[in-house]
Parts: sequence; C-alpha cells; structure tokens
Amino acid sequence: MKQRCLILLALLSFASAHAAGNDAAKSAYESAKKAADTRYSEDQKLCADESTSARRMQCLRDAKEEHTRALASAQSKLEAANISAPSATVCSDCGNVTSVRMTEKDGDAGAVGLIAGGVVGGLLGNQVGKGRGKDLATIAGVAGGAYAGNKVEGKMNKVKTWTVSVRFDNGEERAYNFDHDPAMLAGDPVRAAGSSIVRR
Repeated sequence: MKQRCLILLALLSFASAHAAGNDAAKSAYESAKKAADTRYSEDQKLCADESTSARRMQCLRDAKEEHTRALASAQSKLEAANISAPSATVCSDCGNVTSVRMTEKDGDAGAVGLIAGGVVGGLLGNQVGKGRGKDLATIAGVAGGAYAGNKVEGKMNKVKTWTVSVRFDNGEERAYNFDHDPAMLAGDPVRAAGSSIVRR
C-alpha cells in the first residue's frame, strides 16, 4: 500500500512539473512574440523616415524579414518543449514570401544611340588634325561615339527585375520574377496561380 502511494505521488509530481514546464514555455513564447511585434512596429516607424520610396520599401521588407525570423525562432523553442503553436492546414499551393530582391541591368540599345553617338563623335573627331590625320580622327570619333551612344542608351533603358522567393507549406521553395514591384514583403501569405503567385 505504501509503495502504491509513493508511485501515485511520483506520478502526480511529474504531471505537475510537466504542466508547469508547458506553462513556462507558453509564457516564454508569448513574451518573445510580443517583443518581436513591438520591435517590428518600431522598425516600421523608422522606415517611414527614409528619404525615397524605394528605400522605404526595402526597409519595410528587411523589417518584415527580421520579424518573421524572430517569430520562427520563438515557435521552434515552443515546439522543442513538445507544444505546438497554432498552425494552418497544409496547402500545397499555399506558402509565405521569404524574401524580395530587386536587381537592375542595362536595357537593350537601339539605332538611336548608335547614330547620335556616331554623329557627335564624328563631329568631334573632325576637329582634330589635318589631312589624313583628320580623316582618321573623324573615323575614330564616329566609331567611339557610336559605341558610347549605344552604352548611354542602354543605361537610360535600365531593366528592373523583382525576384520573390516563396516557401510553400509542403516545404517546396520557388522563386518568381516580376517586371514591376509586386508590393510583397517577407512573411506575406501567397498562393500559386499558374506560373505566378498572388496574395491570399
């Protein structure tokens, strides 16, 4: 009888300790989540002070990525304590944006840059030297001007590409390219739509 009482007391003690551990893990998760939310709110206010809209948008993306990382860290600690945080049903077409990056490259140059550069280069080359030297300088000026005009036109027609990386609920990761700012931030919920993605 005494042995049964001791076993019962040990079981009760273990259950009580386990419940206390669960409460402590949940409390730590809520504190970490609150701190992450507060930090994100403060970062958003700082981003509003950026000088250009492009810098404001990048600042907001960075702040959202940091917030998402902080929440993921808090959730992993909670799960390590064998407690699951509320999670959505797995959807193979559903996911979240993990990052948004904008790249820029020179665009295609047409005949306008070549012709305009060649004319200007030829006129400048024609001002140099006399006789045969003048002819050579004019030819060199046309060639150099055409090359420079082509490069200038390419730089004027810069092409921007936004690459949005997505991690889907089934664990798959994909990247999508846009020729315009998709106005998405890290952590935004999205779903696949054909060869692209849309907000959920």
